[in-house]
Parts: sequence; structure tokens; C-alpha cells
Amino acid sequence: MNGALLASIPSPDSSTVELGPISIHFYGLTLLVAIAAAVVITGIRWTRRGGDWDLIFRVAVWGVAFGIIGARLYHVVTSWDELPDEWWGPFAIWKGGLGVWGGIGLGTIVGAIVAKRSGASVAQLADCAAPALLVAQAIGRFGNWWNQELYGGPTDLPWGLEISVDNRPIEYVDRETFHPTFLYEALWCFGAALVLLGIERLFRIRPGGLFALYVLLYSIGRFWIETIRIDPSHELAGVRLNVWVAGVAIVLSAAFFAWWQRSWRRDHGPPPKVEAMAIPRER
Repeated sequence: MNGALLASIPSPDSSTVELGPISIHFYGLTLLVAIAAAVVITGIRWTRRGGDWDLIFRVAVWGVAFGIIGARLYHVVTSWDELPDEWWGPFAIWKGGLGVWGGIGLGTIVGAIVAKRSGASVAQLADCAAPALLVAQAIGRFGNWWNQELYGGPTDLPWGLEISVDNRPIEYVDRETFHPTFLYEALWCFGAALVLLGIERLFRIRPGGLFALYVLLYSIGRFWIETIRIDPSHELAGVRLNVWVAGVAIVLSAAFFAWWQRSWRRDHGPPPKVEAMAIPRER
């Protein structure tokens, strides 16, 4: 065992715990903690603006349910050859395989529909959720650590991640430590959440703009991290599919934010920052 390994990050020996006839998967528990964090943070920010918890819970129920569906569909469509070769393969989320893009996309759409039907401001609710989603995504990445998946290339850096032989790519079976991309993304998301809170405090932004910045900041980090990962991925023109998705998201979110802010200032000028608002209840 060399010196680099002594300073490395260990991986769990098992991703499950057996309680009698029940198997508890830590990947799933990590997702539950992430969801709870998103709901709590969004709810606190929303109620401070005059909203109520009832809407948050309703949006969470529908948004989370469809977010998981969207995340799994994205993985199934883009990585169908990585599914377990069983009839239950497409449903085996406990083995990993949730695409963030699909989850955020479908979850946001459904959550927005629920909020709109309740008479609430979709844009302001989205801004409340933006830093909460980053925190949730950061927590959720530790599920990949439990499963020893989605890591980067070999490295001798002190923070290299130990990967068991059974979980290493055949071409790197003789290497012991790899880039912990789960940790890189988690730290990026935590940092991006703090950046959003700072921007919100220091600048006047049109409602909905903070959510656009969330997409932009997350996509920048994901673009970089995808270039490090070595897990199997479909490619387009020799480039990982998720690199393309992140690049498109960067361009679209940046363009939307610029247009959204410019049209607001041109047509109305920045109004005084609203600290509280009245939220009509569902009829």
C-alpha cells in the first residue's frame, strides 16, 4: 500500500444494511435526505416572503414524484445499455441511474403547474427553490459514493477515491484511487448555493432570474466535471452526451437571464425589492 492510498478517501464496503427481511439502500436514504433539505429550505424562504407551507408541501409531493420519474427516464433513454438485464432493470433506481437534467426538468414543470393553479407566483417560488435545489443536488451526490459509481480518472492526489477492484473499469483495474467527482460536484453545488444567496442579497433581480442563474452555475460545474468522469456514456461527435447537454444549458440559461433582466429594466425599471408578498390561497 503506497503513501497516496494512506491519504485517500475510502469507499463504503457495502451500500446496503439488512434489517431482518428488509434491505435498506443508502443511495435511497441519501435521496430522501436531499429531498427533505430542498423542501425545508424552500419552505423557509417562501414563508419569509409571505407564502404558506401548504403550497410547498403540495408542490413537493407532485414535483418530487415527477422529478424521480423524469430523472429515471433520462437515464433509461440516454444509458439504456447500462440497465440491469432483467425485466425490472428500468425501475432499479436503488442501483443508481437518475439523470439530474430529467429530474429537474420534469419536476420543475409539474411543480410550476401546481403553483400556477394555486394562484402563486411561479417565478418567485422558483427563486426560493433555486439554492435549495443546489443543496439537494450536493447531498444527493453522496449516493454515488455509497454505490462506488460516477468517479473520474485515476489520480495519485491525496484526496483520490478508493474504488474496489469489482467496480473499476477493466482498463484501470490496476489503479487504486480515482478522482472523486461526486465530491467535486457536491462542493460546487454548495458553493453555487452560497453565490446565489449573495447575489440575491446584493442585487435586484427580476423574479425568475435567480432560477436561471441556478441553471447556469450548475451547468458550468457539470460541464467541467463531465470531462473528468470515465463511466460509460454515449457520445456525440466524440464528446460525452452530458457535456453537450451542459453546454446547451449554459448558453440558454445565460441568454434567458440577460434577456429577462434587460426587458424588465427597459419596460418597467427595477421596482423596490419586495420583502413580503400576499399569496392567494387555492379556491
